[in-house]
Amino acid sequence: MLKIAELAERSGVSIATLKHYLREGLIAPAKKTGRTMSYYDEPTVARVRVIKELQQRQFLPLDLIKRTLAADSAPDELAAASAIAGVLAKHRGTQALTRAELLSRGADERELDWLAAAQLAVPTDGAYRGDDLAILQTLGAARKAGISPAMLPFEILRDYLAALRRLVEIELQMFRAGVLARAEGVELPALTTAATELSERLVVLLRRKLLLPTLHRIVEEERHEPDHRHVGTGRVRVAKPRRPPGHRPRRSTARRG
Repeated sequence: MLKIAELAERSGVSIATLKHYLREGLIAPAKKTGRTMSYYDEPTVARVRVIKELQQRQFLPLDLIKRTLAADSAPDELAAASAIAGVLAKHRGTQALTRAELLSRGADERELDWLAAAQLAVPTDGAYRGDDLAILQTLGAARKAGISPAMLPFEILRDYLAALRRLVEIELQMFRAGVLARAEGVELPALTTAATELSERLVVLLRRKLLLPTLHRIVEEERHEPDHRHVGTGRVRVAKPRRPPGHRPRRSTARRG
């Protein structure tokens, strides 16, 4: 049995995070010996790791994670989530940078604050790691390449996040209905790993296939959008230019006859 400090060390999260998970009902002690003394079993270590990965790497909200882990097929769901977390961990890397180090390398303080509020790049134990750090490094590379904040405002990631969250939801729904519902318990981890890796590759390939056709469609749609001219009555009517706010037309000073 583990005390909360031991659970924090084994699972790689802070005690404050564990207490938050406790308040949200994501984990529960296996044994309580008093008002402030609780003990946790070994499976809780894996559960916390899965929760952390799904929250920070797949951007899933805690309420969705809670529903997933509380489902009737919770053991299979947890095994699948653990396999997904293993795939994600392969790309995590070992580099870690503090906020001060990022700022010294040219990171924008407003961007760091915004990305943290959006849960896209959140420091853990005082440093940015894994995908969180990769996002910051990607934005930094864009700035160094000459893509200014005016060209690529970091707020645009909100639209990216909304679209990708929907994509991830569809992906997980398909996985649960297709793989999880049909796989045998023994083969589930291997199938989950394969499905996760193939899904990532498929998304990249489909994006490549869609880029140029979508650009062509956008250009064609803009080209055929009606402008201020109205055709159909045999006459071309040009819309009057808009007057600036507060504009008052001048009164004619000519005297009427």
